[in-house]
Amino acid sequence: MPIIAPSVLSADFARLAFEVEEVKAAGAAWLHFDVMDGMFVPNISMGIPVLKSLRKATDMFLDVHLMIQQPLRYVRQFCRAGADLVSFHVEADTGENIAAAIALTRELGKKTGITLKPGTPLEEMLPFIKDVDLALVMTVEPGFGGQKFMNDQLSKIRQLRRYIDSKGLNCLIEVDGGIDENTAPLALKAGAEVLVAGSAVFGKADRAAAIDALKTK
Repeated sequence: MPIIAPSVLSADFARLAFEVEEVKAAGAAWLHFDVMDGMFVPNISMGIPVLKSLRKATDMFLDVHLMIQQPLRYVRQFCRAGADLVSFHVEADTGENIAAAIALTRELGKKTGITLKPGTPLEEMLPFIKDVDLALVMTVEPGFGGQKFMNDQLSKIRQLRRYIDSKGLNCLIEVDGGIDENTAPLALKAGAEVLVAGSAVFGKADRAAAIDALKTK
């Protein structure tokens, strides 16, 4: 059964704790928490204070996606604020520093992930795969919600699935961007196990039905 991770970026921030409880009751196992710095991506979202408050409000698994430059600088703060898993973009720093961020996250007792923008070749992710718990493939350009799913990224997901299986690695594949009831089956058939969905969950009146619709291949 796939893991559905509603993106809190699409929630109503005026009632965030209530929104989170609603999607939990509706069957969501994870929450996806997008952090943008206005430099790595052309948008600014939320950060450590919001994560810390959210941690106090829920026991859900918090999947923190850092879309920030030089993320090693903030690993300790996000882990201490309540992240259960922290993902880093390969494009955000040197390979050495990304490896150090992954190692520090593990040292702090958290799960960790590696992430690719759509235009980045899969090969740039592969050196990190053995050291992470999750590989995130972006199916939109990171920075803004509500974008259309990029079908050309399906081949990347399939390649990644084959690589992980051939190496016998314990690494989940997550897909983020344009996920809805129409695109979720495509991502799942390609090999995804975790689906990030924003408006496809938070934008629906019946959150349980919305989550169930995303789980069907």
